[in-house]
Parts: sequence; C-alpha cells; structure tokens
Amino acid sequence: MKRSLVMLVTLGVVVGCAPTPTVHLAGIGDTSWQLVKFQGGDGKVLMPEDKAKYTVAFANDGNVSVRFDCNRGRGTWILTGPNQLRFGPIALTRAVCPPGSLHDHLARQWPFVRSYAVNGGHLFLSLMADGGNYEFEPIR
Repeated sequence: MKRSLVMLVTLGVVVGCAPTPTVHLAGIGDTSWQLVKFQGGDGKVLMPEDKAKYTVAFANDGNVSVRFDCNRGRGTWILTGPNQLRFGPIALTRAVCPPGSLHDHLARQWPFVRSYAVNGGHLFLSLMADGGNYEFEPIR
C-alpha cells in the first residue's frame, strides 16, 4: 500500500512537471499581429502610417496585449462560439498620441469586436452590426 502511494505521488510529480505543448486556440492563440487597415461598414478605409504601432498579441491563457500607437494595454479575450470573439476591458496607458493617430478609433471600437476570421494568413476582426473590420497581418 505504501509503495503504491509513493509510486502514485512520483508519477503525479513527473506528469505535473512535463512541459505543456503550445496550443493555438482556434488559430489565434499564441499569435501576434499588426494592423494593415480598417474598413468601415460605410466603405471608409483607414490605414496606419506605421503598422508596427498597432499590434495585438493573443496569449493561450486568455490574455491579450495591444499597442494602439503611443499607448499599450492588456486585457482578456474569450471565444464565445465558432469564429465568435469577445474582448474584456482593456487597461490602456493614456498618453496623448499625435494628430492622425488611429488610437482613438481603436480604443472606441475595440469593445464592439464580435467575430474573427483567418483568411490568406491575415486576421480579420469584425465589429458588431456591420460596423466594419480590422485587417491584421502576422508579425514576423
């Protein structure tokens, strides 16, 4: 009995210490992206001057990190169904970005992202009620 208990505990320690393989949740977990453009439901297109200033990184643990121009933030993300995505509140720094920045647009619209698709290697985040979509490319 005692020997069985020792073996069970040893097995538990060995299994518990084994490295966990990376899991790509629905194709977006453990990925990082930079903004290519925003296309509004009205056809209006907004493009960043510097894509690297607008990024999103999805962690497998449900955390997300963003950069909206001169501000950075962290929050959470969850899949609510097939191709359905919701972001929790994003805690952003509050620097004043230069004129022409897409910061305010992203910060205002981010809570309204409801779905995503990965097509042609790009990530598309769509706003509710046909409000438009953001196109991101992988960060290399």
